[in-house]
Amino acid sequence: MLTTAHVCGVSRSILGQPWRWRGTAGDGLDEGFQPDDLVDQLLMARGVVREELERHRQPTLRGFMPDPSLFRDMDVAAERLADAIAAGEAMTIFGDYDVDGATSAALLVRLLRALGSDPRAYIPDRLMEGYGPSGEALVRLAQDGARLIVTVDCGAQAFEALEMARAAGVDVIVVDHHKCASALPVAYAIVNPNRLDENEEAAAHGHLAAVGMCFLLGAALLRTLRGRGFFAARDEPKLIDLLDLVALGTVADVAQLRGLNRAFVAQGLKMMARRANTGLAALAEAARLVRAPTCTDLGFALGPRINAGGRVGKSDLGVRLLTTEDPEEARGIAAELDRLNEERRAIEASVCEAAEELSRTKGNRAVTLVAAPGWHPGVIGIVAGRLKEKIGKPAIVVAIGEDGIGKGSGRSIAGVDLGAAVLAAKDEGLLIAGGGHAMAAGLTVEAGRIEALADFLEERLAADVARAGGDRALLLDAVLAPGGICPALCDALDAGGPYGAGWPGPRVAAGPVRIVKADVVGNNHLRLVVAGDDGKRIKAIAFRQADSPLGEAMLAAPPHRRLWIAGRIRKDEWGDRIAAELHLEDAAWAD
Repeated sequence: MLTTAHVCGVSRSILGQPWRWRGTAGDGLDEGFQPDDLVDQLLMARGVVREELERHRQPTLRGFMPDPSLFRDMDVAAERLADAIAAGEAMTIFGDYDVDGATSAALLVRLLRALGSDPRAYIPDRLMEGYGPSGEALVRLAQDGARLIVTVDCGAQAFEALEMARAAGVDVIVVDHHKCASALPVAYAIVNPNRLDENEEAAAHGHLAAVGMCFLLGAALLRTLRGRGFFAARDEPKLIDLLDLVALGTVADVAQLRGLNRAFVAQGLKMMARRANTGLAALAEAARLVRAPTCTDLGFALGPRINAGGRVGKSDLGVRLLTTEDPEEARGIAAELDRLNEERRAIEASVCEAAEELSRTKGNRAVTLVAAPGWHPGVIGIVAGRLKEKIGKPAIVVAIGEDGIGKGSGRSIAGVDLGAAVLAAKDEGLLIAGGGHAMAAGLTVEAGRIEALADFLEERLAADVARAGGDRALLLDAVLAPGGICPALCDALDAGGPYGAGWPGPRVAAGPVRIVKADVVGNNHLRLVVAGDDGKRIKAIAFRQADSPLGEAMLAAPPHRRLWIAGRIRKDEWGDRIAAELHLEDAAWAD
């Protein structure tokens, strides 16, 4: 595993990339240690050194949780919340309309309720109010009686809005994780690991989602109340019971699953399996999820349904679902979110087709930026992600409104910091608003400045995109005979998880094989049955790849020609017999 040689001799696959082992010596592996254990191999290939193996095999909060006080303003925020609880002040939790925002708001609402408060949750309407806190909304909440507002998953760039809130006499605590400018908005406290003035230890947690930062704030709050003797006559809430929300928000926000995030998700999945949260239990039922959830379920089954409320429905449905204790109300909201998710899929498909067609006219730009009137702003983030995956480069999709103002969402690739580029474009005066993090960003732009924005991003990011493309290779963890793809191997590989962004799931190559059957099913999916020289057969599927170079090559391959196939192994649990299949990502001719 410590060699840089091409795996299976593949220097150029059907998709034009070399196959290499994940985690070469140059990636930080310990050259003096060759682990026999499969999980240790997986961990070390993802950068874990020998001395850290035990801690990473079973990621726990005890092993990864930092002292919350290391973050700037954390103790200030905890003290202010404790004062508000003691005084019975009216509080509002102001969240974003995506999953991270909904879970962040729900976590604080549930915790504050357990501490005897009755906070209000407020989620802005995506279409009417846009992203983040507006001054008008904050002032209105103050006029309605709120003495303390906590913004979650937003606020780091809300300079004007927070000035208006201060003038209205309301204290605002910002809990965010998006990139900050050199200057910070005026607030009672700003808790954000991506503050430019953070210390090195705190900044190392910049990959946390907002819900993770809310969990740390909750820990700081409970410690503050404990020090004040608050729990002398009442039970202390178990913060760990809220880890199901942390896991959902972290995975759905595509936060990197390393360090503390791995512990959050590993332990949160265990909590979610208990179905103690009434809303999450109802959502799992609506998603036809009967087994214990996995990371994949959070990202592709539960997360999109929570998101659907903010994208094409009522923005507060997600937080209402996650905070209710009424099973009947939960089932009703979950059913509505399930319906809205189907509506979202239809809208997304239409916008995605138009965006892909438009992207073909943009030439070979480093950053593909497409814009059009009439696109639904609630799906542009998903479409940007689809476009990025298809072209292998950063993509930004802008929906232009009737007022000539475009709302854009972008997704990036590893090694290209899109959030920093968007902030730079804002500083250049090209944007009305904008922000984000390395892999995702949002922006507001005048239609007349879209081309100038595209030129700016091209100039700023072309070198980074070229460098990232030059480093492109399919990274593999193992090579198997076809008969090695089985459910037992799935279980063995899962022990190195949880997997997700920043902690990629294991990828294997199998072969040589011949194609027995190849056809197109569903929404442009390529389905294969292949057989090895030993007669063992494997089922494989490549999602949305039937018309790609990979799909076209597989459909046209002669039956006698042998090839290697590569992808991720998944359990196929349909029917009575559990089998394993390969989710195909690439292939290469073996002869």
